[in-house]
Amino acid sequence: MADAVLLVAHGSRSPAGRVEMVALADVVAASRPGSDVRVGFLEMSDPPAAAVLQDMLDGGARDVVVVPIMLFAAGHAKSDVPAVVLQARARHPQARVTYGRPLGVDHALLDLARRRLEAVGALGLPLAILARGTSDPDANAEAWRAGRLLAEMSGTQLAVTGFSGLTWPSVPDALDQLRRLGAEHIAVFSWFLATGILLDRMREDWDRFSAATGVEVLDAGYFGAAPEVGSLIWERVDEASAGQVVPNCDACAFRRPFPGLQDRVGMERGAGHSHLAAVHRGDGQSEPAHDHAAHDHAAHDHAAHDHAVECHGEPACGHVPDAGAESRR
Repeated sequence: MADAVLLVAHGSRSPAGRVEMVALADVVAASRPGSDVRVGFLEMSDPPAAAVLQDMLDGGARDVVVVPIMLFAAGHAKSDVPAVVLQARARHPQARVTYGRPLGVDHALLDLARRRLEAVGALGLPLAILARGTSDPDANAEAWRAGRLLAEMSGTQLAVTGFSGLTWPSVPDALDQLRRLGAEHIAVFSWFLATGILLDRMREDWDRFSAATGVEVLDAGYFGAAPEVGSLIWERVDEASAGQVVPNCDACAFRRPFPGLQDRVGMERGAGHSHLAAVHRGDGQSEPAHDHAAHDHAAHDHAAHDHAVECHGEPACGHVPDAGAESRR
């Protein structure tokens, strides 16, 4: 079993969002007393993930699992977090630093979302599943998959997936699709781990929609720091420790060319340019801030998986291989 676990979150301008991610880390730690579980952030919140990992290794940890507490494998999970892992391995070649996978569309999350819907009396209602938008086609497709599976579990036959930004359909467009299909009441579940600016904006969107159309919108919430999420994170830790992480790369834009995204195939890992990204990777230099509403676009998603595609002589995918294992034998 690992000596320590680092949970890497995106970060938020919302203080409440940061508090919830810290609370989730506390839930994870409490479920296995005595475990060393810490949280770090890629940007906008402190402490930086790279600094936390450095502290763990400097403090004597020799087997650390790094898990992105992110729902889908988009640019951060495929590039920025792996860059933190690779940097730590280079600085501590005798340590084992293993990278887990994002939470994904897991049955535990679907069941939790169903119970959130049930709690507000929304089972069977027309359903809008709202996710964080990304420029990664595969991650966006996973959000649609989550929407269909949650529709199956909640008993509705009318469901649309919408996004907070960067891709289609937008929140207002998703809600209007349901209205045009005859919905007079709409249940909304936000496929988010924590509150934040994007959730606030989405709530404003559906409040305006409801005021303009008279269609009632029932808010079923989001995942939050629930024990079920904590248990799922430990599943990701355990599979990483056992070397059982199997990423799905069949339609990954960093391995297969998509129209307009061809330059992503084999791109250098960890080259995200969002503000504080360099500092949070530990490079020591901050980069210019930019509007978070435009955050996850093409230049930000650089490949870092671990399959056949190579970049500067190293595999170029998110689940970077344990390159230091041979030297420790």
